[in-house]
Amino acid sequence: MDRLDAMTVLLAVVEQGSLSAASRHLRLPLATVSRKVSDLEAHLNARLLQRTNRKVALTEAGRSYVEAAREILGRVEEAERAAAGEYSAPKGELTMTAPIVFGRLHVLPVVVDFLKAYPEINLRLMLGDRVSNLVEDHIDLALRIGNLPDSNLIATRLGAIRRAVYASPDYLERHIIPKHPRDLSNHDCITFEGMASTRNWTFVDGKHDVLVPIRSRLAVNTAEAAVDAAVAGLGITRVLSYQAARAEKIGLLVPLLADFEPPPAPVHLVYPSQGLVPLKLRALMDFATPRLRATLK
Repeated sequence: MDRLDAMTVLLAVVEQGSLSAASRHLRLPLATVSRKVSDLEAHLNARLLQRTNRKVALTEAGRSYVEAAREILGRVEEAERAAAGEYSAPKGELTMTAPIVFGRLHVLPVVVDFLKAYPEINLRLMLGDRVSNLVEDHIDLALRIGNLPDSNLIATRLGAIRRAVYASPDYLERHIIPKHPRDLSNHDCITFEGMASTRNWTFVDGKHDVLVPIRSRLAVNTAEAAVDAAVAGLGITRVLSYQAARAEKIGLLVPLLADFEPPPAPVHLVYPSQGLVPLKLRALMDFATPRLRATLK
């Protein structure tokens, strides 16, 4: 039995949530995945998984074994990268994540220029508003917007982004312009589920937070849809400033209630804490950091 291979299969089962999902992820027959896990359990003389028809759960022995297996496989991967020269020259594979709109507008152009400058590096850029687990999802670098929870991630601050309220000139011609957040109770609102509640928005009035009930005529799950609906004159929306920057620049949206905006959301590049940082990751950090900071000024 190849124990490293069996560990890899076990981790895939745990991370994917079931034997069948791991089978699809690894592109292996389901019978092969099941056999490798069973062989590993037989070798250890311990049950690692509680199996049901739809999902698996780790036993107590399984939890401790999986934690050790992750560390072992991580060390093996690091040793292979070192042997392949990743720590002596910037080359190899990288995976990076970023929010959809910011990633398309600001991260993608930086990545394109980076790959032109480093022909021996290949990069996978994943755009999505879901916060991924960098270790479990094998992600090298992530751009995060918002306050960071305590973690073992290494963070580099790039700047901050405002949360702003917008409406189209057409909508404002048909309605009284709100002067205070409380005035929003008389307006139609377009809410972005990825940012805040669809029932109320929080503002700052002097030193105090103000929680304002709103009427959500439309709730969407992407900032682009919220901006498009606001441009179409449906109502007032609240998004991160960069998400509406183009529409504001060409006069399709007008910012509102700027004096009551909450503190800007910080923006960071983060990567998992590790021993020696590969040169490919250091090269990307050194290349991207000043360029992304420039977009946030």
